[in-house]
Amino acid sequence: MAVRRVLAVGSGKGGVGKSTVSVNLALALAAQGHAVGLLDADLHGPNVPLMLGITKHRWSESWTLARAGRRRLLAPVERHGVKIASAGFILGEDQPFLADALSATTLIRQLLDDVAWGELDFLVADLPPGTGDIQQVMVQAIPLAGALVVVTPQYVAHLDARKAVRMFQRHRVPVLGSIENMGALRCPHCGEPIELFPRVPAERSLQALGVEPLGSIPFDPAIARAGDSGRAPVVDRPDSAPARVFGEIAAGLVRTLGQAP
Repeated sequence: MAVRRVLAVGSGKGGVGKSTVSVNLALALAAQGHAVGLLDADLHGPNVPLMLGITKHRWSESWTLARAGRRRLLAPVERHGVKIASAGFILGEDQPFLADALSATTLIRQLLDDVAWGELDFLVADLPPGTGDIQQVMVQAIPLAGALVVVTPQYVAHLDARKAVRMFQRHRVPVLGSIENMGALRCPHCGEPIELFPRVPAERSLQALGVEPLGSIPFDPAIARAGDSGRAPVVDRPDSAPARVFGEIAAGLVRTLGQAP
């Protein structure tokens, strides 16, 4: 695997839209001319296949051969110029991941090393939410260039995200910034922004830890529908406000990391 930059997308809690951000960020980077892979490393809830319209794809036979010690690289699924590998290609749709941190590390290493990624400018890794043993082992197993932390404009989301920031810092992973999901809703009648959540006090926010805000994805019911139907807004609605924000975030990351297409 020849990957120039691996970016982790994490969160302190579930339900903040981490996978939505991972999918659309990867697509935005690809749309800007970069070779991009997307690693769905959320072993407990691998939702990336659904969000990209990849259904009933399984690696069962090839995976057995790879685990038996016979070197055989698994082919990632490609959508919109992004190469995708997911724990969902191994686990059944209703099958829970019931294993310890060591087993999780082994599975992630295989997703990294036994997939024919080719040469990539960026590999976006969608991590599980939280800061448990599995997340910490995975952070050590994946060679990360930096991490992005996804939050919603709620104090509880920022509170838990602060723990995620501390986890990344503990393992010497640069925190490149935060991405706010479910930001202000644009009124369909007057166009004015509507704040759906109480503002997070500055002293309790991620910014109090020195984490740079990279962008705010506006609340848009179409994003939820897109995730369920496999039609990501960056591809399906490239002129929409969420797609534009994802494009700006992707371009900013490229500048920060000094990555030319």
